[in-house]
Amino acid sequence: MKLVKMSLVAAMVMGASAFAIDNVKVDGDAKLYYITNNAGANNLFSKNGTASSADTALRLGVTGDLMKGVSFGVTGYAVSTLGLENNLVSNTFTGGRNGVADNAWLGEAWLATTMGKTTAKVGRMSLDTPLAFSETWSVVPNTFEAAVLINQDIPDTTLVGAWVGKGNGYNVGQGTFANAGHPSGLGYANSPTPIGIDGIMGKSAAFGTFADGGAYAVAAVNNSLKFLTAQAWYYNVVNVADAYWLQADWDCQLVKNAKVGVQYADISPKGLLNGVKDSSAYAAKVGYEGVKNLKVSAAYSKADQDGAIKIANVATNNLQVAQSKLYTEAFWNYGYVGNPDARTYALAGEYNAGIANVGAQYTDVSIGTSNTTSITAVGGKAADTKMKEAAVYASKDFGPLNATLAYFSTKATDQDANKRYDSVLAMFKVKF
Repeated sequence: MKLVKMSLVAAMVMGASAFAIDNVKVDGDAKLYYITNNAGANNLFSKNGTASSADTALRLGVTGDLMKGVSFGVTGYAVSTLGLENNLVSNTFTGGRNGVADNAWLGEAWLATTMGKTTAKVGRMSLDTPLAFSETWSVVPNTFEAAVLINQDIPDTTLVGAWVGKGNGYNVGQGTFANAGHPSGLGYANSPTPIGIDGIMGKSAAFGTFADGGAYAVAAVNNSLKFLTAQAWYYNVVNVADAYWLQADWDCQLVKNAKVGVQYADISPKGLLNGVKDSSAYAAKVGYEGVKNLKVSAAYSKADQDGAIKIANVATNNLQVAQSKLYTEAFWNYGYVGNPDARTYALAGEYNAGIANVGAQYTDVSIGTSNTTSITAVGGKAADTKMKEAAVYASKDFGPLNATLAYFSTKATDQDANKRYDSVLAMFKVKF
């Protein structure tokens, strides 16, 4: 395996030299992720049923300059179970494989140019915006085919404009956004069911049209007051919905080392989803970093009761387990905090103990009985659903190797007959 890796890197660098490409940088990583739980009749570390899942992934990236002011980037991903699903586990992390076989694909292939304080980037890339983003918590991320323009001519302000044409996240349409039998018209026809537990990516990591016909986004991020970062995002998902996200994060001057944040989001369906009510949510967070190496925070969020689209990533499995950028998002159990009529409390703390970074998080979600939507028909959480999650974790770097171990306990009315169950997560990443 080492010989193969060196050959790939050498080939890329030699090719770059032949075309006089400058500032070539090659990087990558290899991952092994494993999770197990004792829900239902499962035992921890058993491979039976749905108790345990594992995956390996390889990422290799190359960036460089084609000429002055013009750069490029290419990133390839490969996933394989290495036979783990037949010996130690019964499931995998990602649906980005070709059926159940191993798979490889280009996750990024972009060109960028900078003129003055304006940068344009086009091609296949990762994105990080509040309502459409690459989820990086799993073994491989989803990516997009997009064009992005960034301008910083206004002092302390970044302006962003973007067009997203395609993505390989599950539930973005895969070319057809149509009525799949849900009363509201919600549904994603021809979307391949993901294989694996993360629900992020469609089968074979194939790229399909984003939603019904792509999406536009514009944003402004301002830091004129050095202690305050404010951002506003607007999205036009063609023939599907308009949405916006407002957020302000304040380094509080009244209480030294205190941090305060507020968020508000709204998704307004249109076109194919005419007649579906708006979804909205707000969140607030208070943190304190006045003790050396220690960070603690408390957050609260509330989603309105009538919406049908979750305040979560619209680029992945929004109707089920997409990750949310709300401050209250859980450690592992995604798909709750942005659900209609969800009230969420979250407490978190992290401490650099020298030998490792250790942390803990507690999340408590209650979805009210006033939730009158029919979102449950497409995988949403029913009225009067409750979820409590308590997690502890430790992370340590050993040179190029990062090892993260986590234990978390879950009790949810829609999981394991409302019984508490335990999970163990192990993540290993080697950078090269």
